[in-house]
Amino acid sequence: MAAPGDVILAGVSGGADSVCLLLLLLAYGERVPLTLAVAHVNHGIREDAGEDARYVEELCGRYGLPFFLTEADMAGAAREEKCSQEDAGRRIRYRAFAEAAGKAGADRIAVAHNSNDNAETMLHHLFRGSGLKGLAGIAPVRRDRDSGTDIIHPILCLERQEVEDYLEAKGIPWRRDSTNEGDAYCRNRIRHHILPYAEAEIVRGAVGNMGRAAELLGETEAYLEMQTREAMEKCAAGQVRGEADRAAGRERAEVSGYRIDCGKFAECHPVLQKRMLFLMMKQLSPTGKDISFVHVRAVTELFERGENRGICLPMGIRAERQYGIVSLERPWDREEKAVYSALTEGFSVPLTEELFRHSLIVPLNSSEKLEFSAFFYKKAWEVHQNQYTKWFDYDKMKESPVIRFRRGGDFLTIAGRGGKIMHKSLKDYMIGEKIPRQIRDSIPVLAEGSHVLWLMGWRISEHYKIDGNTKRVLQARFLRETDF
Repeated sequence: MAAPGDVILAGVSGGADSVCLLLLLLAYGERVPLTLAVAHVNHGIREDAGEDARYVEELCGRYGLPFFLTEADMAGAAREEKCSQEDAGRRIRYRAFAEAAGKAGADRIAVAHNSNDNAETMLHHLFRGSGLKGLAGIAPVRRDRDSGTDIIHPILCLERQEVEDYLEAKGIPWRRDSTNEGDAYCRNRIRHHILPYAEAEIVRGAVGNMGRAAELLGETEAYLEMQTREAMEKCAAGQVRGEADRAAGRERAEVSGYRIDCGKFAECHPVLQKRMLFLMMKQLSPTGKDISFVHVRAVTELFERGENRGICLPMGIRAERQYGIVSLERPWDREEKAVYSALTEGFSVPLTEELFRHSLIVPLNSSEKLEFSAFFYKKAWEVHQNQYTKWFDYDKMKESPVIRFRRGGDFLTIAGRGGKIMHKSLKDYMIGEKIPRQIRDSIPVLAEGSHVLWLMGWRISEHYKIDGNTKRVLQARFLRETDF
């Protein structure tokens, strides 16, 4: 969950769980060097919420920690986004955490879910007909899609009563959220009625038992995910989009379409068949949502009936069978076509004085962009970057870098044994990282000639990293729709 030197942003509401989390991180930081910061979100639904914020701010002042406050209108957001207040609150929190993590330069975001929360999540997902991933509950570590930062749950192993006992033993007060007391929210009804009944009337230690089951289910899900991707390599190929890439000597595959071989698909276990279809449709969906079992079942019937026909699915996705091939495709809109064409040709980032005054925004698709800026570097600064914000040594670039898709001959520089810098072909790196073949040609890269500075979402080349001689920095920041 954390390594020496990490910067960790803790989400602290002022409740028992989050106060316990902060104290444990502080204690851990006495043994392992860490930098801590705190984010607090006022959802605007309680009159006393301002007192919670003041309590957390005072706590941060006591320990000398940076404090980031976000004030929001959760009820208004729920109406605007047409979702429940629970969902709106969660989205608000993680957007706020992602923004604060960026300001703090955090490598990790720590949140205070405990084992009771995990049991509630498992039951909530079960009642809604979730698959294995949902039944595994809260992952101890997960990647946040918006910020590219890891979300960690350091007290997931502790039960709620253990947390409160710990704080009482230390004489540490905490704030109580009155919205947790009633049964207005679905999770509260599980918390107040179902889990206590299970503990009292079915088996003592039910929450702990569910935590162990979640761990086993999580391991099983990880294994099946690996098997699913291997099966996709065997059964499905990315569809061709646009002109042949003459520079690469081949046509490009892309992620908004798949062609599935019916014969090879039939050789796979039904579990893998369903998982493959679900994964492919989620990848085609712009939001990754709105795909459910009923849609997987509908596409499965195209393989079973053997007749040539097509069906329409959510988010503009269409599935069609033609003889021994089932295709899944989401047509491009005009903006996506223009962006793809530009990235196929390559979009140059001019290294001019203008970058030091105004940032440059480059669209990657309809919901993702890159922001470039430049600044003078001071050696006393820490290099604050995460998976989606990268710093490069401006003066090591001999020509303007280009955003494009991969091409033959592309390479990265990596640190080998003894710290020696060596070249590694981009193809070999992608294979080693188990990046699915279907998406390799659609991942943007930032490159100077054939030297890849950054494979976006993965790593940067060692050659361009900040060092003791750096004077100027080129910053590249990946933005999702929620950031602009």
